[in-house]
Order: sequence, then structure tokens, then C-alpha cells
Amino acid sequence: MTAIPPSSPGAASLHESDYSAAVPAPTRLRRLYISHFLSAWNVRLIEFGSVLFIAQLYPTTLLPASVYALVRASSAIVFASAVGSLVDRLNRLHTIWLSIGLQRVSTAVLCGLLFILANGLPSTYLERVVLALLSVFGGLEKLAAMGNTIAVERDWVVLIAGDSEESLQKINSRMRRIDLFCKLVAPISVALIASVSIRTAILSIMLLTTLSFPLEYILIAQVYHRTKELHSTPNGSLAGNDGQDGNDGHLKTFTPGPRQAWSDLTYYCLHPAFLPSFALSLLYLTVFSFGGQMISYLTSISYSTSTIGALRTVAAVAELSATFVAPLVMRRIGVIRCGIRLLNAQLVCVLMATAMLWLPQDNISTSIVFLIAVIMSRIGLWSFDLSAQILIQENVEPEGRGRFSSIEAGFQNAFELCSYASTVVFARPDQFRYPATVTAFSVACATIVFSVYTRQKRGHLFHAPACIDCCKNMSSKSSMRSGWIAVPQGDEQSLQRNMELEEI
Repeated sequence: MTAIPPSSPGAASLHESDYSAAVPAPTRLRRLYISHFLSAWNVRLIEFGSVLFIAQLYPTTLLPASVYALVRASSAIVFASAVGSLVDRLNRLHTIWLSIGLQRVSTAVLCGLLFILANGLPSTYLERVVLALLSVFGGLEKLAAMGNTIAVERDWVVLIAGDSEESLQKINSRMRRIDLFCKLVAPISVALIASVSIRTAILSIMLLTTLSFPLEYILIAQVYHRTKELHSTPNGSLAGNDGQDGNDGHLKTFTPGPRQAWSDLTYYCLHPAFLPSFALSLLYLTVFSFGGQMISYLTSISYSTSTIGALRTVAAVAELSATFVAPLVMRRIGVIRCGIRLLNAQLVCVLMATAMLWLPQDNISTSIVFLIAVIMSRIGLWSFDLSAQILIQENVEPEGRGRFSSIEAGFQNAFELCSYASTVVFARPDQFRYPATVTAFSVACATIVFSVYTRQKRGHLFHAPACIDCCKNMSSKSSMRSGWIAVPQGDEQSLQRNMELEEI
């Protein structure tokens, strides 16, 4: 074998390739983050804006907004398997192009339909047709956004990070930080513009989502071309230089339906990463999210709009802090131990908040403890989210990431629907304690599920305190010095027999 001098171009390229495999290039990561920001920002804009616009256009009834939200969530459950199968079969760049394009087209159509409703229609029949189309394209937008999230967060990120767990933790934390920032700021931006003019807000979203599409696609394509690990389909077939998938035959045999959905569900439930994934999904059954349900409750007990806005901002800051806390804890005690400890911390906070709702509400200290407990529980939630995400990323094989993550997304949407159902059944403000109790039960179930996973992987749940280990060691040394040795039950007879033989 011919040695390559250190100063030669071949050696330089070799060292660069080794370094890039261990540490992702900053420029490539920067483009990934900007692309992810544009995607998350547009998704959050239309997610919040569409419901807000429908509510403002129909202030006397909740039916149109409820039907729209129900169709969006149901589409993510029904078609989750089909989305995951496409992510696993298509070329990675084609998957991103399809998801971004479909999301932008659906958003533009939604804005057009909302603008038509804002200007008024001559007949009730046409109005119902537009509302039906609104629900259909809302479902398409949800599926496209879900496909993009699965492809980037569960597949691309793992390949870009390579074999470095520290790089994976950093990328996940920054991606989640971007998500939470968009979740906080995008709705505020829409609400501010809509307070001036609803038509201006609709056209602003349409214009922004159209103009951002080319930039987002160019950035993510540059990430693709600079990462050779992405130049294949998740099922292992290589793509050509032009990005064409070398395994298009799989698409011809792809027939989404009940059989495929059942196969994907079985694959998900029997997978080694099922327990952390299902534990994470259970946490979506919550009313402690400073969403519409909890805001309605706080409004009913005389909290002002400005106070609620301030509380939501504090909760968002707590959620963002989790993206800094979780990586530090994971580096110190490991991913699994970080997950179980912070999930238990969330459970304690949720139980405390639920207990406050069962006490008399005429005491201001009860409300303060309730709000602090809810805000602190958000830190545990998003810290556990990062821990579970890493466990899933590391344990799910490349050819199954799409189908696994899509079924997980389906469960998350199903549990989220259950949280809405709990406030439908217990709709009065004085009954909010019952949905809160359901939330506490769901978090307790998630803790039990992840505890089983922790026991499977580590053989125990918690380390014995240092003082107990010290006492055991001292006792062992003392018994050895005194000449006595602990003998298990059932071995006394054999030991006695050996002693008799030694005497003879």
C-alpha cells in the first residue's frame, strides 16, 4: 500500500472526510437550521392563523373551527402509515421537495379560501363548499408538515450527526429550540396583524409562504448534496447524480391501505424503541399546555388577557430552557437516566397542579402553586422529549424510520384528540379538575412505561445511595476479617460435608 504524505492533497481530503464524519460542518448545519426555521415558521403561522381566522369569521358558533381541527387531526391518524411508507421508499431529496411543495401549495389554497370567506359569498351552499374544501386542504397541509418533520428530524439529523452522540444531542436541542421559538412568536405575529385587518393577515401568510419556498428548498438541497450519507433511499438503494431514485419499483408495489397500516402498527408495537416512543405519545394527552383549553379555564376564573399572555411567555421561556438543561443532564448521567429522572420531575409537578384544582379556589396561594407547577412541568416534558427522541433515533433502523415515526405521530394526534374530548365532556370551568386528573393519569402511565424500558436496558431503576453501598462494603470486609463467610441457604449441608472431609 502506498503511503500518502501528510502534505499531499489526498491526505488533506482524507483528513477532511474523517473530520466531517465526526463533526458536522458549521455551514451545513447553519443551512439546515435556517431551512428548518422557515418550515416551522410557516407551519405555525397557518396552524394558528387558520383557526383564528375561522373563529373571527364565525364568532357565534364553534362548529366550523371544530370541524376543521377535527379533520386535520383525523387525517394525521388515518393517513399516518401512508406518509411513513412514502418517506421510507422515496429518495430523501424527493421526499423533502414533495413535503415542502405540498405544504406550501396547501397553505396558499387555504389562504385563498379564507380570503373568499372574508369577502363573503352569495349563498349558504357555496359557503359550505368552501368550508369543506378548507378542511380537506387543512388535512393535506397537516400531512405534508408531518412528512417533512419525520424526514428531517428522524432521518436526516441522524445521518448528519454521524456516530457522534454529542453532535446528535446538540442538533436535536437546537432544532427543538427553533420549534419552540416559532411556536411562541408566530401566533403572536399573526394575532397582531389580524387585530388590524384579517384580510391583511391572510394575504401576509400567503405571500410569506410563497416567497420562502425557493429559499427553503435551495438550503435543504445544499445540505443534501454536501452529505453523502443522504444520497440513498432509507431502504438502502443508491440515488444517481441527478437525485433519481434507483429503486422506483418499490413505489409501484406500494399500496397504502388497511393491510399496510396493520403491518406498520405491528412493526411499531414490536420494535425495541416502542416503549420510549409510546411514553412520549402519552404526554400529548394533556390540558396543561397553555393552549386553548387552559386559556379558556384561566379566562373563566377572571385572569386578564395580558396576564395570560405573560404566563404563556413565561411557560415558553421554561420550555426553551429545557433545550439547554437536557443536553447538560444527558452528558452527565446518560440519556436513559436523564429521561426517567426528568419524566418523574414532570409527574411530580403535574400531580401538584392537579391537587391544587381539587382544593378550594378562593385562596390566591392555591392558584399561584398551580401555575408554578404547570410551568415547571413544561421543563420536564421537553427535556424528556429530547431524551426519547435520541433513543428513537439511535434504535430505529434507517429503512423503518418513516413508518415507525408516522405511527408514533398517529398516536400523538389520537391522544391529543382525547385531551380535546375530555374538555368536551367536562366543559364547565368548575369541572376542569377532571380533565386535569386525566392528564395526571396519562403522565403517570408514561412514567410507568418508560420505567419498564429503563429496567429492561439498565437492570434497575435507581442507583442505591452511596451510604448503603459503603455500609455493604464495610460489612463485607468485616466478615472477611472475622473469618466468617456468608453461605446461601441450601449450601449448608455441602459445606458441612466438606468440613468433615477436611477433619478426616
